[in-house]
Amino acid sequence: MVGEEKPIVVYWLGNSLYLNITNKCSNRCWFCFRNFKNGVGGFNLKLKKEPTTAEVKAEFEAAWSLKRWSEVVFCGFGEPTARLPVLLEFARWIREHYGSVPIRVDTNGHGYVLNKGRSVAEELRDAGVSSVSVSLNGHDETSYAENCKPDFAGGFAAVVDFVKKAKKAGLEVEVSAVRMPEVNIDKVKAIAESLDVPLRIRDYIPCFW
Repeated sequence: MVGEEKPIVVYWLGNSLYLNITNKCSNRCWFCFRNFKNGVGGFNLKLKKEPTTAEVKAEFEAAWSLKRWSEVVFCGFGEPTARLPVLLEFARWIREHYGSVPIRVDTNGHGYVLNKGRSVAEELRDAGVSSVSVSLNGHDETSYAENCKPDFAGGFAAVVDFVKKAKKAGLEVEVSAVRMPEVNIDKVKAIAESLDVPLRIRDYIPCFW
């Protein structure tokens, strides 16, 4: 798969099947993998255009038949909730056609800012999403802004608000953070504990190429 030129919408790592439905993102994290590489696992995730629901379904059906997947994850080189209507439509389709397979959304937690006036967490739940993993690479507004460079002010508060609303909606919620000097893991852990959600630490892989 290395060197694959065609951008991929559906890809996999281990037993998880991933959906790369957009490259749009409200953050410009300096450490983001897409700043250095075209993809992961030999898959090219830099989309030339936003895929239609039909295109996502076609790739999904082809990949689904390859093995028994443990979960489906909306996660790629963008923020899934930036295309909330597509995310919801496809999650409902998965739930209708593939039963009880767990569906997770990996998100930067900006869903309510990107979709003003909508009940994002409740809509995710009602569409069949089981859980969300919310990135929180900062312990306050200043550190979050320096690390993630959001397109709007109040990025840190938006993430905390999303976590609270997702938990209230009954979704399984975790907070994730990258282990690097610019992120105070102890303070992020304290925030996660105050929100009563688990914290998953991800190792930062420096890019020296």
